[in-house]
Amino acid sequence: MIFPKNAIDKLGFTDIKDLIKDKCLSESGKEMVEKIQPQVKLEQIDRFLRQTQEFKDLLINDAPLPVDHLYPIKPLAEKARVEGSFLAEEEFHRILLSLRTVYAIIRYFNERNGQYVHLELLFEHLPIETKIIRQIEVVIDDRGKMKDNASRLLLDLTQQILKSEQEARKRIDQVFKQAQNNGWTADGNLTIRDGRLCIPILAENKRKMKGFIHDESATGQTAYIEPEEVFHLNNKVRDLAFERRREVIRILTELTTELRPHVPLLLAYHGLLSKLDFVRAKALFAIDIEAEMPELSKEAEINLVNVRHPLLLLNARKENHPPVVPLNIKIDQEDRVILVSGPNAGGKSVCMKTVGLLQLMVQSGLLIPAEDTSKVGFFRQIFADIGDDQSIESDLSTYSAHLSKMKHFTEFSNARTLVLIDEFGTGTDPLFGGPIAEAVLEALNKKEVRGVITTHYSNLKVFASNTAGLENASMLFDNVEMRPLYVLQVGKPGSSYAFEIAQKIGLHKEILHAAKDKIGVRQKKVDTLLVDLERDKKEIYDTKAAIVMRERELEKLKNEYEGLQGYLEENKKQIIREAKEEARQILKNANKLVENTVAEIKSVQADKEKTREIRRRLHDEVDKHTEKKAVDKQVTTAQPDESIKVGDWVKILDADTEAQVIEVSKGNNLILALGELRTVVKKNKVVKLQGKEKAKVIKKHKTIATESAADFQPELDVRGMRTEDALRQLETVLDRAVMIGYPTLKILHGRGDGILRKFIRDYLRKYNHVSHFEDEHADRGGDGITYAHIQ
Repeated sequence: MIFPKNAIDKLGFTDIKDLIKDKCLSESGKEMVEKIQPQVKLEQIDRFLRQTQEFKDLLINDAPLPVDHLYPIKPLAEKARVEGSFLAEEEFHRILLSLRTVYAIIRYFNERNGQYVHLELLFEHLPIETKIIRQIEVVIDDRGKMKDNASRLLLDLTQQILKSEQEARKRIDQVFKQAQNNGWTADGNLTIRDGRLCIPILAENKRKMKGFIHDESATGQTAYIEPEEVFHLNNKVRDLAFERRREVIRILTELTTELRPHVPLLLAYHGLLSKLDFVRAKALFAIDIEAEMPELSKEAEINLVNVRHPLLLLNARKENHPPVVPLNIKIDQEDRVILVSGPNAGGKSVCMKTVGLLQLMVQSGLLIPAEDTSKVGFFRQIFADIGDDQSIESDLSTYSAHLSKMKHFTEFSNARTLVLIDEFGTGTDPLFGGPIAEAVLEALNKKEVRGVITTHYSNLKVFASNTAGLENASMLFDNVEMRPLYVLQVGKPGSSYAFEIAQKIGLHKEILHAAKDKIGVRQKKVDTLLVDLERDKKEIYDTKAAIVMRERELEKLKNEYEGLQGYLEENKKQIIREAKEEARQILKNANKLVENTVAEIKSVQADKEKTREIRRRLHDEVDKHTEKKAVDKQVTTAQPDESIKVGDWVKILDADTEAQVIEVSKGNNLILALGELRTVVKKNKVVKLQGKEKAKVIKKHKTIATESAADFQPELDVRGMRTEDALRQLETVLDRAVMIGYPTLKILHGRGDGILRKFIRDYLRKYNHVSHFEDEHADRGGDGITYAHIQ
C-alpha cells in the first residue's frame, strides 16, 4: 500500500507511534501500537476512530477508568496450560490483581451501558468469573505470599517452625550469656554465618565450647561457633522448612490445576486489557495534540479544515515557540492534484507532509488535530517521493532515485492513490528536468491520482493553470517584512522570491543586477507578476480576515440586542400586569372609601363641622394615590479625577454606593468591586473618598469581609467530577477568595489519568489573580493536590 516503505518514517508516522507507545501501561499495549497499519476498509477505520473518540470523551468528562494493574496475563496462562506445571505465589498475585482490574473495568462499562457503544465491542460479552478470584484469595494474601492457613498441614508446619525457631533462639541466648560470663567471647554480638546464628568465640577458647565452627575472622583471632544443642534445633527448623516448601508446591500445583480450565478466559481477559491500554494510549495522545474525529467519506477525497502538523504542534508547545499556523486544503474530483509553489522555507514541504501524515493517521484509527468538520476519504495506495534516496549499493544517483519512483508511480497508481512529491523535477538540469516532470505529471493526471506536489518550476505552474484536475496553490509570503506567513492559498501559483530573499540576506547589488540580466525578459515578467499577485492575495486575505472578525462582532452585538430586547419585553409585560393589579386594588379601595364616606355624612345628618372633617379625610386618602409630578433630577457628574488608582475607594454618584477600584482601564473606565460583584463605571461618574468618609467605608467593608471570610472554606474537592462542573466550582471559589483576600486555595483533584489535573492547572494559569501554584508535599498527596497562591 505504501511505496517506498521508508515513506512512513519520512512522513513522521513512526514518531507518532513512538509517542503513543509512551502512553501505554503494558508491554502488550506497546506491541499493539507497533503493529498499527493503515486500513482500507471504511467500516474498520470508522470503528477504530469512534473507539478512540469515546475513550477521549471518557478521559475528559467521566470518572477515571480503574486501570491500576495491567500485568501481562498471557504468559502466565500459557504456563498454567502445561500439565503438571504450577505458578509461583507472585505469579498468582499478578493474576489476582489483573483480574480485579478486569472486573472493575467490566463493571465500569456495565454501569454506563449504551454510553460507549464502540468501546463495549472490545468486551465480546466477557463474563465476570469471580470463582477464579475466590480460589486464589483462599491461598494468596494481598502481599503476594501464601497464607499460613492455606491448608491444615501448612498451618501446623508454620507453627512448628515458629516454635522451634523461638526455642533455638532462646537456647543460643542462654549459651551466649554463659560464654560471656566465662570470658570466652570476642567483642560483638551474635552474628550470621552460612545462614546460621553463631557466637563469636576467642580462638584460644574455641575448644571449651562444643559446637560447629562455621567461620573464622580474617586475623584468625575469632571463631564463629554454632553450639551443639542449637545445631540440632536449627537442623530441625530446616527439615520443617523443606517439608513446608513441599506443602506449598502441592497447594500451588493444586491451585494451578483448578485454574487450567479457565485458561481460554484468561487469554480473553489479556486481550481485553491490551486493547483497552492500546485505545487509552491513542486517546491520551489525541488529547495532547487537541485532536478530533473527522467525517469519513467513501470517496477518494480530502477536505482538511484548520489542521496542524502534530509533531510541530507538540514541539512548539514544548519549546514555547509561536503557535503553529493552521492549514486548510481540499482535494476532490475537480482539483485532484494541488501543485504548491512559493518561497524556500515557506512551508511547502510541511504542507505536503501534513496531508500525508494525517491521511496515514486517519486510516490507522488515530484522531487528527483538525476541526471535526474536516472530511477524509480513504486511499488504497500512498506513494511518496520525499528527500534524497541515492544509493551507492544500487548505483543510484539522486535524480536516478527520483526517476525510479516516478516509474513506479506512473505504472501502478490509480484513482485510489495519494501521491506526495517534494521538489518535483529537481536533481538534474532544469532545462530537461522541467519537461520530464511535466510529462510525468500529465501521465499521473490521466490516471486521476490525488496528491500534493511541491515545486519551483515555472513550466509546471503554467501546465497546472491550463490543465483540468490540477490546481495551483502557494504559500503566502510577506514581501514587505520578507518573511513567510505559512498560509496556503489555493488558486494561484507563488513566486520563489529568490531575488528578494537574496537581497535580504545581503547579496551584493551588482550580483543581483547581473543575475536579473541573465534571466529572460519573459521569465522576469512572469516572476514580477507572481510577486504582485502574491501581494494582492495577502491584501485580500487580510481584508477578508478583518471582515470576518467584524461580522463576528456584529453577530455578537445582534445577539446581545435581541436578548436585551426580549428581556425588556418580558419586564414590560410584567410591569403592566403589576400596574393593572395595583389599579384594580386602588379602585376597589376607592369604592369602599366613597361608600363609607357617604354613609358617615348621612349618619351625622349634614352637620357642617363633621361633614368637613369627613371630606378632609377623603381628600387625604385620594392624595395618597395621586401621582405627584416628577421633579427632573439632574444627572450627577463630576470632573474625571486622574489621581484615582487601583485600591482607592470611590462613591458612585448615580447609585450613591461605595466601591473599591480593582483596575483602571483605557478610555477613562474603572473596574469596581461591589462586595462580590464587579462593575464598570466612567471616571466622571465617581468621586474619590478621602479622610473620615474613606475610613468609615473601609471599616464597614472590613466587617463584611471578616464575616464572609469566617464562612469561607479554602479547600475544594473536585474528585470524580466532570471537567465542566469542576472548573465551574473552581471559578466560584477562586472569585470569592479574591474578594475576601484569602491567600491560598487547596484543590483536591486526585491523580487518575491526570486529565482533570491538567485542565485545572491550565485554568489557574489563565486566572489573573493566581500568582503561582504547586503540588502538595509527597507524604500528603503529592500531585493529586494543587495549592493555588492568590495575589
